[in-house]
Amino acid sequence: MKNRLRFLPALSTASSGSDAALRVGSGFATARSHSRASNSNRSRPFNETYPSPLLQVDGVSLEYRTPQRVVRATHRVSFDVHEADRFVLLGPSGCGKSTLLKSIGGFIAPVEGEIRLGGHVVTAPGADRIVVFQEFDQLPPWKTVLENVMFPLRASRTLGKKEAAERALHYLDKVGLAQFADVHPHQLSGGMKQRVAIARALAMQPRVLLMDEPFAALDALTRRKMQEELLQLWEEVRFTLLFVTHSIEEALIIGNRIAMLSPHPGRMRAEINSNANLSDIGSASFQGNVQRIHRMLFEEEQPLQEKVA
Repeated sequence: MKNRLRFLPALSTASSGSDAALRVGSGFATARSHSRASNSNRSRPFNETYPSPLLQVDGVSLEYRTPQRVVRATHRVSFDVHEADRFVLLGPSGCGKSTLLKSIGGFIAPVEGEIRLGGHVVTAPGADRIVVFQEFDQLPPWKTVLENVMFPLRASRTLGKKEAAERALHYLDKVGLAQFADVHPHQLSGGMKQRVAIARALAMQPRVLLMDEPFAALDALTRRKMQEELLQLWEEVRFTLLFVTHSIEEALIIGNRIAMLSPHPGRMRAEINSNANLSDIGSASFQGNVQRIHRMLFEEEQPLQEKVA
């Protein structure tokens, strides 16, 4: 059925082996509730088997310090990402989703739990995880578009100059900017700059592409166009995507799987499977799903005590 979502219950603090049938739209989705602390009992639909996850986030808690106290950004968050997933972290501002993305990138160490990529614990940044941010100034302005895309390939000594140029032009062509290879970033629109950043990230051929609200600063029309182009690019390349957003509509369009995080501190509320696309946005079923997800995101939950510094 079009636009059917599979709602998986948020990981609970107490272990449960009971089945839960959750009504979604006009159909039923079946899921099993699990313990947050159990790695072997990670939440999954019945009667489905998966290959080993590419990325595993296992009970991850993240904190940062202010002058007055230590603030918990996320609390025991767990999920798996598989090859070629378009996995979205969805939640309100302040839920720790961008902090979690940075931790997956290797920039912030968890205070609890661990992150594994290909079975190996993430302890530092690496070329197997490339981040695209929302800021337009992430491109060195003194370099041309081609030089910007080539730069990480050359700096990491991944490729020689000729090979780096060939790969950079290949990915610039993928994002429709091959004809702008010799111009500088200040000559590009915001959407074009983001295309360059995406081409630069994909040229490194990372195992996971990390995108932190990459279209948030764009106007509505350009943002819709970029969403469409990202999905078209995924159809061609089938890269693994981890995408952060606070927009429910964008999450449903971009993601085939969506992890919903509660307001501060971020905890897993639910996981959703989505097959929505851009043509569904105006439909009653799509808008109904948006409202259901909104209610789930903002259900009242017992606040977590913050530590005193």
